[in-house]
Amino acid sequence: MAEHKVIITDCDHESMEIESRILDAAGISFAHKACLSEDDVVSEGQGATVFLNQYAPITDKVMRSLPDLKLVVRYGVGVNNVDLEAATRHGVQICNVPDYGTHEVADHALALMLALTRKIVLMNEAVHRGEWNYTKSIPIFRHSETTVGVIGVGRIGTAFANKVHALGCQVIGYDPKHREKPSRTLPAHIQLVGLEELLATSDVVSIHCPLDTARNLIDEAELRLMKQTAYLINVSRGGIVNETALDLALEQGWIAGAAADVAEVEPLPSDSPLLRHSQFLCTPHMAWYSEQAALELKRKVAEEAVRFLRGEQVHYPVNQLSYKI
Repeated sequence: MAEHKVIITDCDHESMEIESRILDAAGISFAHKACLSEDDVVSEGQGATVFLNQYAPITDKVMRSLPDLKLVVRYGVGVNNVDLEAATRHGVQICNVPDYGTHEVADHALALMLALTRKIVLMNEAVHRGEWNYTKSIPIFRHSETTVGVIGVGRIGTAFANKVHALGCQVIGYDPKHREKPSRTLPAHIQLVGLEELLATSDVVSIHCPLDTARNLIDEAELRLMKQTAYLINVSRGGIVNETALDLALEQGWIAGAAADVAEVEPLPSDSPLLRHSQFLCTPHMAWYSEQAALELKRKVAEEAVRFLRGEQVHYPVNQLSYKI
């Protein structure tokens, strides 16, 4: 096999041992860069055939400037930092790794849900203040009489739905990407409804859809549809929930609380008005993480690059090209 140049545009992982082992075994050399801007990518990426990419922007300018580039594999599910239209136009295959942390993200959403519905954080803080009084948690509702609305019924949304169904919850679903019919058969316990019905009916709403089909999907009008006793969870992408509207909803009591693992600007600014609400829980974009998921992600990114350079079919194409190496 001819030698091809692989560049890791950016990656904040502690070790590149897994990528190095897989690429070395295939006889593929690579370089690890620390690109932040599109100019960095253009400067450091000259002559590259493949990019392994975490956050650095892959723009039209980048692809116009790098005619040898034929594949970009993202460390993760989302491709927000990649211009997909330009990639297809320039014949650049974009791949992601959509299945490395499915259960981790679903588990995290479940953990946030239980923390909200069982008032875990609120009561823990009260006990630490010396208050031993369960009545401060009222009201709490039985999960087997709870309706959970799942926005986005792909891999992660379905995994989350299965977990809350095991608690006895009724599950309803809505998919912004496949509004009339999802792309695959769903479990029988997920009943598909319209977005307005889901918001008005659900006791918990959990978001599991990509940003490209759902920017500002939950805005002031949508939050006003929700029950005053309902909770909103977002472990998908910042920008799906309008944060100004969410602040207003929490301030005025349109909903009982919210939890997020993502923000429109990350890290969430320390002066964000959302942080003044005790009924708002936030974690630092960690839902994907477990030791096993982190290793699986690195392995699958490198293996996808090897497949492509060997002329094999990639496993996780995001855009559809007829091009082969």
